[in-house]
Amino acid sequence: MMAVSKSPSLKCKDLHDYLKTLSAATLEKLYNHPATCLAVFRELPTLSKHYVTRLLFVEQPVPQAVIGSWLHQQYVKQHLEAVEALCELHLYVEYPVPGGLPGWILNTTFRKNLKVALLGGGKTWAVCANLEKDKHARDVNFLDSYAMERWEALLHFMVGSQQSENTVSSDAIKVLLHSGLMKKENESNIITTEGFQFLLMTTASQVWHFMLQYLDTVEERGLNLVDCLTFLFQLSFLTLGKDYSTGDMNESMLVFVQHLRELGIVYQRKRRSGRFYPTRLAINLASGLKEVNLDVNKAGYIVVETNYRVYAYTDSHLQIALIALFCEMMYRFPNFSVGVFTRESVREALKSGITADQIIKFLQMHAHPEMLKQKPTLPPTVVDQIRLWEMERDRFKFTEGVLYSQFLSQSDFELLCNYAQDLGVLIFSNPARRVMLVSKSGHDDVKRFWKRHRKDL
Repeated sequence: MMAVSKSPSLKCKDLHDYLKTLSAATLEKLYNHPATCLAVFRELPTLSKHYVTRLLFVEQPVPQAVIGSWLHQQYVKQHLEAVEALCELHLYVEYPVPGGLPGWILNTTFRKNLKVALLGGGKTWAVCANLEKDKHARDVNFLDSYAMERWEALLHFMVGSQQSENTVSSDAIKVLLHSGLMKKENESNIITTEGFQFLLMTTASQVWHFMLQYLDTVEERGLNLVDCLTFLFQLSFLTLGKDYSTGDMNESMLVFVQHLRELGIVYQRKRRSGRFYPTRLAINLASGLKEVNLDVNKAGYIVVETNYRVYAYTDSHLQIALIALFCEMMYRFPNFSVGVFTRESVREALKSGITADQIIKFLQMHAHPEMLKQKPTLPPTVVDQIRLWEMERDRFKFTEGVLYSQFLSQSDFELLCNYAQDLGVLIFSNPARRVMLVSKSGHDDVKRFWKRHRKDL
């Protein structure tokens, strides 16, 4: 048997991808809050938004053929994709119109609460209760600094920095282990292939991916998934720099706020202070914005030269550790480090599941302001070489399969080989040596056929 497992690519689900994994009953509970409905609405494809808007004030089913006629015939594919997106989130409910024709009607709960979100009215959100002026008010700069300090503590822990050992909560560590970003090995927590890929994501993608993994574990913590999701959607509509009340929250939601506090998603001066401040991590968590920049106070720090050297103008151990994922570090000074791209350093990164595109994107994201003045930002020779090293590693394509050999006769070999080929499961054959390789999925069928053939002899 030949088997080579390629490192899986860590894909960060967007809001739509996540919500469509939830049951219809769970989605129905989520749609009971205007914040959820508005968050879902702005994540829909443009054409799906158009369909929702046209049906928002229609309280009876509309024939599917009528909805299909809203677009010209050449846009049938776009129409089907828009309808599929609405059906996956249970926003379109199939309902026959008089006469028996198939029709669609907008989910009643969603329609009612989206109207509230767009037009006003409804109950005041609990977190928006009036508060007295905070004697210890925090400004946006403080919140940005706090959020990144707490989030980077988690990343420090992942790369093995000792300064993070006492700052990462056991709850956060459980999520890292549950998600596969880290694993237990010899009583230590070790970063995995997926963890390496996670480190090179944008901060917004990191936070969203981590929270999706956290939501997978909320029921084990005694928390309610719908309540937690609803609160996260509420956070995305709050104002950065303003404080909000926790007075109407039950005990489980106060626990959830503490977990968010540990990650830097919200700020609380004290656990029982009765108020919290959403940080930029929270505002952008489910905002529908793509590739948002959360590192608002940080200029780029990386300079890449045509001789493959990388200069990092930073004193951050985390930033240097990230560069060391794909560079060989040569010199380290108090606020300046030098590394170099080598074939070995890039291949080690590729083995860890990091792709050439991720390395290039990371360098572009953190390019020094002087680098941004030139076009292209990165030297083409370096970019091309990184991609060539990746292609070099991908010259061979490996497929998992089962090896058949030691046939007693050429006729037996040809019989089995032809059968596997007819099934479409033959990967490789060598008639001279009487060996053949069958895909793992087709092995059982080929084996059964061979056993029947031997009985007939």
